[in-house]
Amino acid sequence: MISRSISGALPWLAVVVSASAQVAPPPLDTILDRMTLARAANQTLLKPYVVTRLYVLVGKNEDNKKSEVTAEVSFVPPHSKTYSIKGNEGSGLGERIVRRMLDGETKIVKDYGATDLTTANYDFQMVGEEELEGKRCYVIGLDPKRRDKTLLRGNIWIDAETYRIHRVEATPAKSPSWWLRDVRVAFSYDSVDGMWLQTSSEFSTNVRIFGRHTMTSHDVNYEPG
Repeated sequence: MISRSISGALPWLAVVVSASAQVAPPPLDTILDRMTLARAANQTLLKPYVVTRLYVLVGKNEDNKKSEVTAEVSFVPPHSKTYSIKGNEGSGLGERIVRRMLDGETKIVKDYGATDLTTANYDFQMVGEEELEGKRCYVIGLDPKRRDKTLLRGNIWIDAETYRIHRVEATPAKSPSWWLRDVRVAFSYDSVDGMWLQTSSEFSTNVRIFGRHTMTSHDVNYEPG
């Protein structure tokens, strides 16, 4: 009787093992190659657009909103990005931070290769798998090859089906300023008019003297350029 039960279970176990083998992640090099192809394909889909972003700066107490800044960002592929500040409520510190962030964006887009997720800029490690917003994702570690404030050390979440990047959580390889310590950044991506774009972000840092501050942003309007 026991022998028959074990024998009867063997086909079921074989199915489980087979199913597990089918969802095993591909080699890291394969994941990176497919990610690169997905990013290259997205580059061909880019078209001019204008996006309105809302930035909110809060202090150590999350209920203590310091300022709210509205910015309009215009992009013309492949290397032109400009911005204008449309409104600011509260402390002028928020607008100064937003301007520095957007100044960085406009410079990076002009030299995309220097910050891109390539083996020229990073070493990569397989961290594992996670479900993110209902999507199975490969979690890949980033280790920058040089101390540069435009490079990141942390993790990226790559969709196991499309190989698009859904999320980035990291710290800069080099602090952007003496005034800032323990800088942490997070970016989220989504489909916008057929393009795969960053749609929200969060920057958190200890500002010397002033303490912990967090700047969040999200897109509130999009228009074809």
